[in-house]
Amino acid sequence: MFTRLRSLRSWSKTHAGKKLIRYTLVSGSSTIVSFVAISIFYGFKIIPSVLLSTLAGNLVASIPAYQLNRRWTWGKRGKSHFRKEIAPFWTLTFIGIGVSQVGALWARHEVRAHHWSHLANTALVSFTNLASFAIFWVVKLIVFNRIFKVDIIEEIDEHLDAEESQAG
Repeated sequence: MFTRLRSLRSWSKTHAGKKLIRYTLVSGSSTIVSFVAISIFYGFKIIPSVLLSTLAGNLVASIPAYQLNRRWTWGKRGKSHFRKEIAPFWTLTFIGIGVSQVGALWARHEVRAHHWSHLANTALVSFTNLASFAIFWVVKLIVFNRIFKVDIIEEIDEHLDAEESQAG
């Protein structure tokens, strides 16, 4: 057990480990943002449509997710490259929103078919979105790792800088 924990801790300090942990934290925070936004939009009837509140909540969460993933997770700085970064990110984001819309269609059907309280309907809509994004999460991780791949020379320089700062 302690060997596994030590191994996990060592892995978490590697470049790949840090990226996965950061990606997971960004995904978790954007999931919370979309969950809260959808709950507010639909729950307070700001946007009474299941589909539109799901769309709006996910769009709200996607804007900080791009910047956090680009800068913090993959360590990219400077101007974003449209073909290599922006287009793939938004393509995957819209595919993810499409997946969530499929879930929202099901949730809308359930809301219309049953006469539950608005609070129960809001929970259903919000948690359906959460489940939709959980399914899509692994696919995005694999693709984003390829999109934001840092040049090998940059990775070596980063590693050497880290070693120097730890030694000094």
